[in-house]
Amino acid sequence: MNNSEFDEKSWDLVTVLGKLRTDYDTKPLIDTWISADDKDSDRNIIYVDQPGLGMPSRDYFLKNSTDKSITAYLDYMVNITMLLRPDGNEVEARRQMAEALAFETTMAEYSVPKADRRDMEQLYNKMTIRQLKEEVPQFDWLLFLQTSTPDTLIDEYEYVVNYSPAFLKQLGELLTTTPKRTIANYVMWNMIQKNVAYLSEDFRNIRQEFQKVIFGQKTQRVRWRQCVRETTGTLGMAVGALFIKDNFNEESKETALEMISDIRESFRTMLREIDWMDERTKVVAEEKADAIIERIGYPDYLLDPEVMNEEYKAVSMTPTNFFKNMLAIYKWTAYSSLTQLRKPVDKEKWKTTPATINAFYNPSRNEIVFPAGILQPPFYSQDHPKSMNYGGIGMVIGHEITHGFDDRGRQFDKNGNLHQWWSEESVENFKRKAQCIVDQYSNYTVPEINMNINGVQTQGENIADNGGMKEAFLAYRKWVERNGKEEDPLPGIDLTHNQLFFVNFGQLWCGLATNEYLITLLSSAWHSPKNFRVFGPVSNSPDFTKAFGCKPNAPMNPEKKCSVW
Repeated sequence: MNNSEFDEKSWDLVTVLGKLRTDYDTKPLIDTWISADDKDSDRNIIYVDQPGLGMPSRDYFLKNSTDKSITAYLDYMVNITMLLRPDGNEVEARRQMAEALAFETTMAEYSVPKADRRDMEQLYNKMTIRQLKEEVPQFDWLLFLQTSTPDTLIDEYEYVVNYSPAFLKQLGELLTTTPKRTIANYVMWNMIQKNVAYLSEDFRNIRQEFQKVIFGQKTQRVRWRQCVRETTGTLGMAVGALFIKDNFNEESKETALEMISDIRESFRTMLREIDWMDERTKVVAEEKADAIIERIGYPDYLLDPEVMNEEYKAVSMTPTNFFKNMLAIYKWTAYSSLTQLRKPVDKEKWKTTPATINAFYNPSRNEIVFPAGILQPPFYSQDHPKSMNYGGIGMVIGHEITHGFDDRGRQFDKNGNLHQWWSEESVENFKRKAQCIVDQYSNYTVPEINMNINGVQTQGENIADNGGMKEAFLAYRKWVERNGKEEDPLPGIDLTHNQLFFVNFGQLWCGLATNEYLITLLSSAWHSPKNFRVFGPVSNSPDFTKAFGCKPNAPMNPEKKCSVW
């Protein structure tokens, strides 16, 4: 750790950041990407934003310097540094890493909390690179963005969307007052930390000690599981092509389409019945609901070997070097995304891989996506009664549809463009209804850690959970009406099918979590802890109360109930 080894004059931050972005898909200091313009969803544009941090959220950095998470993070930095430089001076390493940590802590202070980043109109700041340079003159934006957009010619009149103007201004000032050596150490630490999990066991053991403190993770994932996870995550379409051959029944797709139609109709019914939205806005909202595109299972091109070979032809892989493969993936991923600027937005291309056990709503495309991976128990099974399937995948379908009308999704129109398409009165009424949900969840205390849920940060997911469950139950009851009778009872189970709907809804969110993970969840996640994803919606549901005969003011039947949709 000899300072003379660092040539301050020849080290150029902008060049390094550009190289890290294009060759290693790493984004220290400034997050950048290319995607559909929020206000013109047919065209791609460059985005700049505040970066991610080395711990799960800014809250961790703002704790007392003696807090166990801070000390564990510094130890992690120092111990990895000493493995990389075994001939170095540990005292000097600790001094320099402490300075890098102080630099990152200042960035954390400048960064905007997640809960304050939900208004898309406030986030959206479109400007030219020249204007961005005027806002943050300490940084060569043109050179950086030219470097970060390979095969594309851009000049100072190129437009970008700046999601974090206040942060970037403060960062510019910070860069002028921080020694280059400290910035260099932080930037390289950011890149190294991203890759520690792919290195040898001695590196991974040090990482595990840090993970134990932050997440309560007592043991690290066995190597073969990690390899499977990384392969699925980085080569997801290739894995998906194999997955669907043995694990996807095409009848599941037809059933899902039928359920989407039912639940979309439930949303229309609820929309027509609400009293807080004016008629003109209702008409436009129904048009948006009708325009939602559904994608189920997998894209058809996965079955075409020529298309798949073309997809991955630029990736060079080896069966014997995991780390080298990850570096190849980084470069391919970065290049694939950063060369999209002049290309039209491909709204048919899937962003979600088929083996994913999740579902998504994409506001810029106004689409809902249900990969093949989620069309299995407990979400869905052809052998389950309809009550359980509607309580499972039906609720998920309703959840994703409702995302198009939550506090963020409602800001995008039926074509995926950000603009105000609601009347002012309806907006104010929506905010009042949503505030009930915010207050409800903010009053939930997680007993294991004695912390409250952040109702503002999680409101979008909470609104979607409540609306989705309500829509799915209404759709199930309409299915029963069409069927002409209730389903036959399940043998040996003393529950009605209305009750089974809610039981399977609850089963979706079964899980275990360490106290440390719960702390991370509350500080950084959009979702509430899983038990409250059950407790919150059923507490607001007259259908649940009726199904189980809950007494007035019982724990899951409070007098005050919240409802947006």
